[in-house]
Amino acid sequence: MIDERDLRTADPKIADVLAAERARQNDGLELIASENFVSRAILEATGSVLTNKYAEGYPGRRYYGGCEHVDVAERLAIQRALKLFGAEHANVQAHSGSQANMAVYFAVLAPGDTLMGMDLAAGGHLTHGHPLSYSGRDFQVVAYGVDRGTERLDYAEVARIAARHRPKLIVCGASAYSRTIDFARFREIADDCGALLMADMAHIAGLVAAGVHPSPVPHCQFVTTTTHKTLRGPRGGLILCAKEHAKAIDRAVFPGLQGGPLMHVIAAKAVALREARSPAFARYQRQIVANAAHLADALTRRGQRIVSGGTDNHLLLVDVAAAGHTGRLAEAALERAGITVNKNTIPYDAHPPMVASGIRLGTAAVTTRGMRQPEMERVAEAIAGVLAAPESEQALAAIRGAVRELCREFPLFAA
Repeated sequence: MIDERDLRTADPKIADVLAAERARQNDGLELIASENFVSRAILEATGSVLTNKYAEGYPGRRYYGGCEHVDVAERLAIQRALKLFGAEHANVQAHSGSQANMAVYFAVLAPGDTLMGMDLAAGGHLTHGHPLSYSGRDFQVVAYGVDRGTERLDYAEVARIAARHRPKLIVCGASAYSRTIDFARFREIADDCGALLMADMAHIAGLVAAGVHPSPVPHCQFVTTTTHKTLRGPRGGLILCAKEHAKAIDRAVFPGLQGGPLMHVIAAKAVALREARSPAFARYQRQIVANAAHLADALTRRGQRIVSGGTDNHLLLVDVAAAGHTGRLAEAALERAGITVNKNTIPYDAHPPMVASGIRLGTAAVTTRGMRQPEMERVAEAIAGVLAAPESEQALAAIRGAVRELCREFPLFAA
């Protein structure tokens, strides 16, 4: 018989973890660029009875019976992804962005083939060819970075690297790059050297959906993304591709990389993709970008150096080494003040990634709470205050009080 006890009764320790995390989210400023807060509807779908169902295969072609209802959910997710992004084919089964990237690589590359991606230190992702990732282990990797002076992509240099090494696949997109990416220019570079092109738009998918950032879909044979971050859905992955590659992508995901898909997460993806088509979502994305630009400006006015001089999207990098700190120190001090960020390398960083010279900030989560430009001034004041006295517990306690007051003006959860 199913145990009908609630979580508090069944497992008080885990219930305490959930309560503590709820309080942390409600009372603190979430500025990690890859995090966001989902809607009640998405939470409901993610925690639904669909978690009970195995559904290996694809809608109408399952290896298990009893899939008539989960097939509806997956077809809705696929249809909504295609409509939202204007793609020819969508696979919604990838468990994460990393697995989505892996599926593309396995679909079109053989071990030892040349993969070209953005260097992690310049703003790329581990799965774009870093040696600690499967992408750097299984393939010959050629990396491109940013210009040392502008800290922006130098497309002429990217073209020279591609022409010299002639990769089979070029990856564009980033996890810590604050400027607009020219996907059309990347396609020209790929065509000139005979490469396929994949965009990883995990960070900017919500902006792309709302037309706030140019879409990679018309220019790339493959587009991968997570469904959280700016898209504000459940944690998971999504692959878009041209029809000619549909069969190879689907085979790479299943049975190539994973067995049963997470049907409760796929249902939640469908909800998120529906939410992303609303006028309110488009207004929200525009506010994310406006908040990020204002936060960058407000921090600059308070003496902080912003990598590349600012931002065009939802994130920004602050060079804390310019003030004599490390990213690790800044992250820890900000957390004691109720502000969650992540340490991050900056271009041509002298420190290793676990120390880093920068911190990465994002405005998607605070915008979800309803914060706008006036609140970004208060956020900048709090960050600058911490960086001015990162080891003063008295100063950090005062800033934490101000942070808690701001958060309670924009509560996440009902009392």
